[in-house]
Amino acid sequence: MKARARLPVLFLGHGSPMNAVADNGFTRSLTALGERLPRPAAVLCVSAHWQTNGSAVTAMENPRTIHDFGGFPEELYRVRYPAPGSPETAAQVRAAVGKDAVTLDAEEWGLDHGAWSVLRHVFPKADVPVVQLSLDRGASARRRFELGEKLRPLREKGILIVGSGNVVHNLGRISWDEHAAPEPWAVEFDAWVKARLEKRAYEPLLGDLSRAPSGRVSVPTPEHYDPLLYVLGASDAADTLRFEYEGIQNGSISMLSAGFW
Repeated sequence: MKARARLPVLFLGHGSPMNAVADNGFTRSLTALGERLPRPAAVLCVSAHWQTNGSAVTAMENPRTIHDFGGFPEELYRVRYPAPGSPETAAQVRAAVGKDAVTLDAEEWGLDHGAWSVLRHVFPKADVPVVQLSLDRGASARRRFELGEKLRPLREKGILIVGSGNVVHNLGRISWDEHAAPEPWAVEFDAWVKARLEKRAYEPLLGDLSRAPSGRVSVPTPEHYDPLLYVLGASDAADTLRFEYEGIQNGSISMLSAGFW
């Protein structure tokens, strides 16, 4: 049997749920990304939109499409992403992290829009199994990074690890015009993160972001930033960093997306 290629690990901005049905530079970059990727055995997605006490991984055969947002056009609520689940992959995730550290969710969650809004562009046929790993509310930034390190061997087994969030995410300062001029503070923090990724200088990214340039306003709450930390842990020194997309939507949402190949 031919060995599977080692899979990259990805951090994808997801921004507004409307990106799920949009045709713009960001969504076209996701389509192009899907065309370059080796076909994975499964996708493991860490989304900003599933937080639990402790870590959990979805383990159902057929995860539901969760529309975890309100006030958007009806067409968005009609979207379904019928990718299969994978109890086998969930078991691999649990074994990698530690059976006592991850619970299996066989019926409650599914695929939230942090997962399906990007994956429907990357894998439009919804024919790659997908599982989600939750964000542990009580975990520190370093603990998230260490969890990513434990997940790293899954890349050798054909599992594509995807973190879905936003480096800059401030809904309190948002413009509902997708093409609004980026806020200067959003540009500053976005550039600060990018520079540290380029230098592989991860320690500042695990630290107190309120001390970073514009960090307090760019990351008022951590859940959209946190998936990046799992991705950094799952990367290694042999990877080549590639920025899959750069830009800021709605003035205050960074769509920076990075791949470690």
